[in-house]
Amino acid sequence: VKPGDVVNFDGAVLTPEKKVYILLNKPKNFTTALDEGQEYRNVLELVKGSTNAKIGAIGRMDKNTTGLLVFTNDTDMIRKFTLPSQRSPKIYQVSLDKNLKFEDLEKITKGLVLDGHRVPVDDVSYIEGESKSEIGIQLKSSNIKVVRAIFEHFEYNVLRVDRVAFAGLTKKNLPRGNWRMLTDQEVINLKNV
Repeated sequence: VKPGDVVNFDGAVLTPEKKVYILLNKPKNFTTALDEGQEYRNVLELVKGSTNAKIGAIGRMDKNTTGLLVFTNDTDMIRKFTLPSQRSPKIYQVSLDKNLKFEDLEKITKGLVLDGHRVPVDDVSYIEGESKSEIGIQLKSSNIKVVRAIFEHFEYNVLRVDRVAFAGLTKKNLPRGNWRMLTDQEVINLKNV
């Protein structure tokens, strides 16, 4: 196949497109859902102008969750990270309405059962230099709602969830609301997760 050739597959014309990978530090009040009504803006507005490719977010993020979100036109990558079996580590900073009791922290560390499903937690700890209501938690679930559900299970109100690391990517040098292209090495790392 040479550039300029028209390629048909399963009745569809294939258009080769350079793969694009964008990392966003999402602010509040933007959603990945396309159906949450007009009061909340879509995250795609924040990466407008970054590429002409038709990109989508990897995974979902509600309006109240902030932090790292990856966009790509690589459908294989999107599929890979949304599989329930996907086990890439994600780290969240969670702000609670009151201090997390040490015994609850220990229970979370052991992992718990929510709605009949076991939720393994890789690590959970108080954040150094912060109050005991600021918690760091690492888990592999692709569902952000699980983070809130863990603390709500122990009757804490979750004020804020911020994804500070996603599959080896961090927010370093990426202010809230800003985006950047992933480096070639970061893309290779994601593919190898």
